Amino acid sequence: MRKNDVHYNSKKSGTEAAEGENHMYIIAGLGNPTKQYEKTRHNVGFDAVDAIAGQCQISMSQTKFRAVCGQGILAGQKVMLVKPQTFMNNSGESIGAFLKFYKLDPVSQLLVIYDDISLQPGDIRIRLKGSAGGHNGMKDIIAHLGTQEFLRIRVGVGGKPEGQDLVNHVLGHFSQEDRKVVEEAVHSAADAVKLMVQGQADAAMNQYNKKVIKE
Repeated sequence: MRKNDVHYNSKKSGTEAAEGENHMYIIAGLGNPTKQYEKTRHNVGFDAVDAIAGQCQISMSQTKFRAVCGQGILAGQKVMLVKPQTFMNNSGESIGAFLKFYKLDPVSQLLVIYDDISLQPGDIRIRLKGSAGGHNGMKDIIAHLGTQEFLRIRVGVGGKPEGQDLVNHVLGHFSQEDRKVVEEAVHSAADAVKLMVQGQADAAMNQYNKKVIKE
């Protein structure tokens, strides 16, 4: 797909702009649908969106563009929380549809939260842009949007043990010890999002881009 094949026009008519939609953020957490994948390593993006929804009392009761979603206010900003139901490898289909419908600019109005096997469980890395780093969900988003310049939060889930299949690892569940630090990281990611939607991504990076030291 060529970059010029996809266009995101954030300019609206006066009437549409008055509605404030062009100031909305899409906060997307990546994962796989159905109970089979709940609380697995690959679903920490879903967990982070659920944490944000709980903190801000945003109901995740809507279904739109092949996603479970909810709209509300986060740190004074209008947001749409999104959990694509397309399965991980087709995440871009859903997220791209949201951006097109609301005429939002991914560079400034999209934030994606997802798992990263290159980080230790509980570590967080916030970036303004970057490659997919081998993550299939991110590869699909970049392919659909035609850009890799959008905010993201990577939550560490740990690398696979030697000899284990990678798919089985990311679709597996955490140990009790790792689950504890990952839950803390998920809530830290939710707190970081509050800074980022206020234009304070640098402050979020300074505060949350830290390694977890296990006792």
